[in-house]
Amino acid sequence: MKWLSVALIIQVLVGCDLPQSAEQLRSSPSPAAIFGDPKYRAISYGGYRGLTRDEAPTLEQVIEDMEILAAMGIKLLRTYNTSQYPLAELTLEAISALKAQDPDFEMYVMLGVWIEARNAWAEGVWDAENNRWVGDTAPDHTLGNIENNTREIDTAIRLANSHPDIVKAIAVGNEAMVQWATQYFVYPPVISKWVNYLQNLKATGKLTPEVWITSSDNYESWGGGNTVYQTQELVDLMHAVDFISVHTYPFHDSFYNSEFWGVLPEEEALDPQFMAAAVMHRAVDYAKSQYNAVVEYASSLGIEKPIHIGETGWATTDATAYGINGSKAADEYKQKLFHEYLREWTDSAGISLFYFEAFDERWKQAADPQGSENHFGLIGLDNTLKFTLWDAADAGVFDGLTRDSKPLVKSFSGDVNALMASALLPPFKSQMAVRRINTRNEMREPGETVTEQLYVVTHQTLSALEDGQASYPSAPLKLIPWEGTANIELLADGTVMVQPRGGDWWGASLELDADLGEDLSQFAGGTLRFEIKGSASAVFSVGFQTGSYLRGDQVNNFGTFGPGTAYEINDTWTSVALSIEDINGGTDLTDVTNIIAFLSQNKGGEQKILVRNIVFSQ
Repeated sequence: MKWLSVALIIQVLVGCDLPQSAEQLRSSPSPAAIFGDPKYRAISYGGYRGLTRDEAPTLEQVIEDMEILAAMGIKLLRTYNTSQYPLAELTLEAISALKAQDPDFEMYVMLGVWIEARNAWAEGVWDAENNRWVGDTAPDHTLGNIENNTREIDTAIRLANSHPDIVKAIAVGNEAMVQWATQYFVYPPVISKWVNYLQNLKATGKLTPEVWITSSDNYESWGGGNTVYQTQELVDLMHAVDFISVHTYPFHDSFYNSEFWGVLPEEEALDPQFMAAAVMHRAVDYAKSQYNAVVEYASSLGIEKPIHIGETGWATTDATAYGINGSKAADEYKQKLFHEYLREWTDSAGISLFYFEAFDERWKQAADPQGSENHFGLIGLDNTLKFTLWDAADAGVFDGLTRDSKPLVKSFSGDVNALMASALLPPFKSQMAVRRINTRNEMREPGETVTEQLYVVTHQTLSALEDGQASYPSAPLKLIPWEGTANIELLADGTVMVQPRGGDWWGASLELDADLGEDLSQFAGGTLRFEIKGSASAVFSVGFQTGSYLRGDQVNNFGTFGPGTAYEINDTWTSVALSIEDINGGTDLTDVTNIIAFLSQNKGGEQKILVRNIVFSQ
């Protein structure tokens, strides 16, 4: 398509209504023929160049994007909204125009329908202390935003019916069920309502009958992780869709759940490129494990449907959690390895992979130009082809193509030495922050009542099983930084260190790695004891949490620390004994899930908090 004039294409588009002939529809492959076939390479597409999606690209710009993607071998796109913003419709118009000029031009679309909760994005305030929204307009996750969701669905129907040779699938919701999306998530019945509505329209001939219907969501939302999601309502949805679209993001978990991340001791002497290759192979194995967890859950239910990857990717820049001061994951070299290894697997396994994403978009973190969300593209906003595409550039794939009327050029001016110098050496496992405490009492299962006098979380000197008077947790503890707002790690001497980042709030916890919480009901009249020191200016709460945020029954049981409180800290170790009766927030002590939790609604920054010798005492 390099030889076609964009102006001519637009002229053709404007001058006719591009009717769909019976021959066009007969020659268009079915979704079953497209999904899972590696020759129909898939990618996520967002063509926004500006700081807000209100700055929509022009049709001419979208046509340029389609030509670039076609040159890359892409034949299947995923979009994200139908009515809120014009890009999906512009994309279909651009593809239609290119098809009108060249009948051999192939590009198909999975239309994303944005689904959100009633009162999503409300002006209510999130009360992190009590895990709830405050205000009359708080989101209602049991109900959808009927006005927005209906408009999105109606637009999807119109677009699918007007472009049946292009629209091959409709995805009802994008990460709409995963419950860390606190401002907008919905429960499965809201998604099922619209999925069944579309299936009924197909059955009655009011929607093009071959289009596949799905929802595109996090692997846990599809039952591949936390059992909280494994509900009958989810099972009903899995039966209703034509295929399952799963998201997996090892990139994010390189910071949040870094067990798979880092250079192993036996790899430390390798050349840096071999180190990176080994680490990235494990990252892809981690993605496979999440995908396979959904496959296994569906199979356990007797559900045999295609399962594809609706989204995954690897960012090339980040200033905090994934950059030089974090997991050191974000760079172009690792992006290329992730893309290459993942495509090898999905192509051989017959899995469609909607790689995220084609082009960088800066609206995602408009206030933070170096934020990772702005840098997942294979092509930068400055028209640089990132390392993943250098081989294609050398083969002349992009010759004569432009974006915003400017040519595409290799990043780093094609200097591989400069690129490699910018790549971050993955952290050595032996030097990484420890975010898991594996010391446990194997004689007791989660959910069983702790009867010993002492329940030891961490301690420098106490032998926890001595004389049968003390016990360790019944499962390992995961040190979890909440939403990247803090760093938390276990130091060599058993001290837990928490370092807040610069956001408006921060939190972290030691979470029991089990489906059931710990039963500490015998400690209702006891104390939570520990030693603490750190930045005197820090204002925060320490305690424990029961229940589950995902179930909506989480309760905080906290004491407040910092200037002007009963517990001021400084750079000297101070012993603290919190009465569990005093900090009890109306909790269920048979279900202690976050054994120790830290939370602050104040800005973090250059602060540090150290806690050691953590013990519950009856």
